[in-house]
Amino acid sequence: MAQTAFTPRVFSGIQPSGGLTLGNYLGAMKRFVEMQDAGTHETIFCMVDLHAITATLPPPDQLRHNTRELCAGFLAIGIDPEKSILFNQSQVPEHAQMAWIFNCIARMGWMGRMTQWKDKAGKNAEAASLGLFAYPTLMAADILVYHATHVPVGEDQKQHIELTRDIAAKFNHDYGVDFFPIAEPVIEGAATRVMNLQDGTKKMSKSDPSDKTRINLTDSADEIAKKIRKAKTDPDPLPETLDGLDGRPEARNLVNIYAALADIAPQAVLDQHAGALFGHFKMALADLAVAKMAPISTEMTRLMADPAEIDRILGRGAARARAITAPILARTYDIVGMLRS
Repeated sequence: MAQTAFTPRVFSGIQPSGGLTLGNYLGAMKRFVEMQDAGTHETIFCMVDLHAITATLPPPDQLRHNTRELCAGFLAIGIDPEKSILFNQSQVPEHAQMAWIFNCIARMGWMGRMTQWKDKAGKNAEAASLGLFAYPTLMAADILVYHATHVPVGEDQKQHIELTRDIAAKFNHDYGVDFFPIAEPVIEGAATRVMNLQDGTKKMSKSDPSDKTRINLTDSADEIAKKIRKAKTDPDPLPETLDGLDGRPEARNLVNIYAALADIAPQAVLDQHAGALFGHFKMALADLAVAKMAPISTEMTRLMADPAEIDRILGRGAARARAITAPILARTYDIVGMLRS
């Protein structure tokens, strides 16, 4: 069978569940802008609002607000809706239609092994929604309905990309085609997993009850600086080498955040600040964080003042997205053998 040459195409999505953080920015969104601006791939970024209802059903007004706020976040960090396709998932029905095909390709054993299913359902799996169990096949559809070749994700989503690859390979094998690409996860950067500012062993999360554990993309310059200054550290100075950060999770986290914001390697941070106590280092980090993050907050506020313009951008992005997804879904149906008028 001849190997299909797929268009280099990036797809990634974020749930509009409210409260974008520094973790979202450094772990994924900053990389989105870099991939867009590199111009080597088509770039497609999605507010995955269908995923946002899998565990609980948020109030409708809240979901609409969160979707617009997430779009404002994408725009504020530098995603250009002329260079990239930017849209919300539910406006492109091919996502859900492809997901049903993949529900029938994926095996129960594959789904039951998903770590996030085990973590989120816990001991009360019988009360969890079917959507929570099956959402990895929707994620596979999100990716493969665009024939995406590269998917920038955090470490916690790597298993779902492996499932996407398994689904693509099984479909291709079962139907004797080379139709779906085997997508590659893109996990790069010094702070792909940003940790809690008060506990360096836990991931930074918008769901943590304490706001001081995270930096929100909507935080003001004063709030950003205050949270950095109050971040948990230890009494020892910064070491000369990365080995000296072993067993010091909070110190390592702040060094990684500095490295990611400054676009340098963590060792370069230590080269600049070795021997510094954290009172000094946190002042430098606060200045850097404010310089990088405060303009994002200001721009998000400006964009959210005009929700109609955000809706227009999303609608136009959905139309561009469907120009790709409709023929791919139609060809999928042809391969499966579905009759269409």
